[in-house]
Amino acid sequence: MTLRIHLAIGSPELRRRVATLLRADADIVLVAEPERAELVVGEGPGGEVTELGDPDAAAPGLTAREMDVLRLMAQGLGNKSIARELAISSHTAKYHVASVLAKLGAHTRAEAVSRGLRRGLVPL
Repeated sequence: MTLRIHLAIGSPELRRRVATLLRADADIVLVAEPERAELVVGEGPGGEVTELGDPDAAAPGLTAREMDVLRLMAQGLGNKSIARELAISSHTAKYHVASVLAKLGAHTRAEAVSRGLRRGLVPL
């Protein structure tokens, strides 16, 4: 049985070290795209290696504020309404929305909400 792993590690040195360890196991294949992986490994707080889990179930480093923004996006709120709800500026709301889209690998708000729902980040 082969396990496909994606390394979402920013530090080139740490990534190299982890890749070397994983390549020693013949049943592990490293993949470039997280969508093709069964397991995603990344850096946790403080730079330690941490299992992020199934790429379709993991929260890709969303902050608490970004989780709030995603929840409000799921309710159909626009940037101005999100800003009002969170007592932030419209510019800041727009920044958080863009960050959520990027971290979820989504091109639209609807796609971000859909991915958030599938990953259990947004309550039904």
